[in-house]
Amino acid sequence: MAYTTDDIYNAISTVIDPEVGFNLVEMGLIYDVELEEEDAVLVTMTLSTPSCPLHEMLLNWTKEAVLKVEGVKSVDVNLTFDPPWNPSMANDDVKKKLGAA
Repeated sequence: MAYTTDDIYNAISTVIDPEVGFNLVEMGLIYDVELEEEDAVLVTMTLSTPSCPLHEMLLNWTKEAVLKVEGVKSVDVNLTFDPPWNPSMANDDVKKKLGAA
């Protein structure tokens, strides 16, 4: 395995939520990244709301971004709403722009 969790987070940070214009990592939507055997990655993430109209697209974009990391052969994305996302989970820059800081 020639990649790290940082490589995976960096790849996911290229995925921008078009509704708000921030990437999924800085929004705090990525809860966990696990590097598994056989060059597989498990991403646990959430959405800003369970009724997000772009939910399928965001999951697919996340998977596609991770698959671009050299050495990754498969990606599973686990979608969870526990805990539910809220603006305090975003990084400080996003919180400021969202008026949550």
